[in-house]
Amino acid sequence: MSLDNIATGTEALFRPFALKGLELKNRIVMAPMTRGMAPEGIPGAANAEYYAKRVAGEVGLILSEGTVVDRPASRNLPGIPFFHGAALDGWKGVIDAVHAEGGKMGPQIWHTGSTRGGEWQPEAPVESPSGLVGPGDKRGVEMTEEDIADTIAAFASAAADAKRLGFDVAELHGAHGYLIDQFFWEGTNLRTDGWGGKSLQERSRFALEIVKAVRAAVGPDFPVILRVSQWKQQDYAVKLAADPAALEAWLGPLSDAGVDVFHCSQRRFWEPEFPELDGEDGLNFAGWTKKLLGKPTISVGSVGLDGDFFGAFSGQAAGASPLGKLVQRMERDEFDLIAVGRVLLSDADWAGKVKRGAAEEIGGFDPASLGVLA
Repeated sequence: MSLDNIATGTEALFRPFALKGLELKNRIVMAPMTRGMAPEGIPGAANAEYYAKRVAGEVGLILSEGTVVDRPASRNLPGIPFFHGAALDGWKGVIDAVHAEGGKMGPQIWHTGSTRGGEWQPEAPVESPSGLVGPGDKRGVEMTEEDIADTIAAFASAAADAKRLGFDVAELHGAHGYLIDQFFWEGTNLRTDGWGGKSLQERSRFALEIVKAVRAAVGPDFPVILRVSQWKQQDYAVKLAADPAALEAWLGPLSDAGVDVFHCSQRRFWEPEFPELDGEDGLNFAGWTKKLLGKPTISVGSVGLDGDFFGAFSGQAAGASPLGKLVQRMERDEFDLIAVGRVLLSDADWAGKVKRGAAEEIGGFDPASLGVLA
């Protein structure tokens, strides 16, 4: 790999960042990536070492893989960690290991909704707003008022436990076609009660109540991140907000309710969100969100790779790609932080290599990394 293929002057990635007492040494975030390697749902020493290695490799903020709330059918695969009960002792070991390396970390708090197949744990029916996993695709049961109330309380309890255990932030997973996002999406939320509605803002009530409950549970000074996406795993082309006004109407109330940072997920971070308004080099999803709401944002999507998100999880390798587009957007403060996923599975030292300009040492994504916790 030639020196021409790595951005020069990457200082913009390594500026410090501060928010509500959270002080990060740089702008690089380890993106949440499901590993499914927590036996009985409890993270252990191997999980703690895995995260701590990325801190030693110069990652500024670690966001854990999705870890699920206390609901009977909250996870969709074995090995996904819980964030309740006995698993909390395991998570205490994780955050202590991260802090021992001088790092910062937050759990990604999650409910997978109806994405789980019914053949696994049939005694716990999958739940969603309307018993759908996608438009017209029935799976599981429609949540009752009691289910909804209990789920909101479970998110709040998990966030409070994150603070109690010593985590530095907490992220709520409201993206990618999982439970919170299933309430947002008109294709999976057909409810006619107060948890549905024709508008995206109306369908955001579930997320809004979760954010309010979480903020009440953690107090005013603990940073809360919300991950959102336009696309769904059920339909990559979905766009919840068709224009900036719709985006502001969707995310503005969530910001007012207590979200400190929006983690804006898209397939490729360099793609403009509304190119018809500002061109092919226009603001991306995170850029528009920051512009409209005035809140810090995290961007994410194929950082440092020449492949895309979906190819990686179908077993396709991805090579290293230039970082110039990222540096340019960071230099103009389009967004505040950048989340990096796949390359950190294959190379825990990726951020450090970028920092010191070690282009010849930087590789791409190896699909074999998905099968190991290293």
